[in-house]
Amino acid sequence: MNNDDQPTVQLVAISGSIRRASNCTAVLRSLQPLLPAGVILQILPLDDIPPYNADLDGDAPPEPVARLKNAIAAADGLVLCSPEYNYGMPGVLKNAIDWASRPGFASPLKGKPALIMTASPGTAGGVRAQAQIRDALAATLARPLVRQHVAIANVASRIQDGRLVDAPTLDFIRVALEELLDEIAMLAGAHRQRA
Repeated sequence: MNNDDQPTVQLVAISGSIRRASNCTAVLRSLQPLLPAGVILQILPLDDIPPYNADLDGDAPPEPVARLKNAIAAADGLVLCSPEYNYGMPGVLKNAIDWASRPGFASPLKGKPALIMTASPGTAGGVRAQAQIRDALAATLARPLVRQHVAIANVASRIQDGRLVDAPTLDFIRVALEELLDEIAMLAGAHRQRA
């Protein structure tokens, strides 16, 4: 509980890039100040997640996979930010979604609200990757937000010292985060009514 006796909201953030100077990770590092008190954002690294292998998919997955799945299961919502590679999502992000989607139809992703953002040095902002990510998450029964499509074009010009600094972009993301928190609150209310 925070000081206002409101439940803490846990968000897990995942960057689709494992590059040290990733623009997507820089965007995610910039989000905590946009969030209200009582909302905690944890950025999960993907650099140690092995390629998906059904032989390893069971009650004792590799430790990095267990950590990923446990963090997603404990989170109230997800925030993803990804570059676009060759008109699609990066393999590292697809791999993480594949691992987190297990077991099918009962995975930690099921019912999880998700804000999808893409960022690109080009002018399209990664919209093709965003469509792929949205489809992949929908297939896992996650709940990608439908109204807010955050596609950050010319992202390198909006990053300074490892953080997103472009005020109009930050304002747009703030609205998207508010929608994510509204979705989380709506689902929490529905769960309370059913209990």
